[in-house]
Amino acid sequence: MGNFGCAAKRAVELVHDGIAENPKIAWNMGLKEFTRSESTLTKSCPRGAFLGLCEEGIIVGIPAGKYTRSITNKAYAVKAVEILRKSQQNISQSELWKMVAPHRTSPQDGQMDVVQSLWEQGFISNDLVVSREGDGF
Repeated sequence: MGNFGCAAKRAVELVHDGIAENPKIAWNMGLKEFTRSESTLTKSCPRGAFLGLCEEGIIVGIPAGKYTRSITNKAYAVKAVEILRKSQQNISQSELWKMVAPHRTSPQDGQMDVVQSLWEQGFISNDLVVSREGDGF
């Protein structure tokens, strides 16, 4: 689990424990526990993935709501969850990324770390969700 996965896990805990009032605040608080790098703190891809999952009501204990403007990173995260639900097997982040975005030649940018960490921690709900934003691709 990388910094973004750790931050996502911690952000969920902060919301569950009532320390953070919403996922946006929780993400910032959680990430600051694992890095001081300004470029890491401002990276939008993993944040968009995490907040996109929250927005869709996919994270246990976090109500669906409007948390992000991200379309693409949200869509990547939602698709990754759908793949994990169907496979019910361990999939590496790089393999998951290939399945999520076969058209992309660049490596994932923290989105799969977020999804995989939340999946492994049991923070992903089992309810199937259809994204309100469409594919985003």
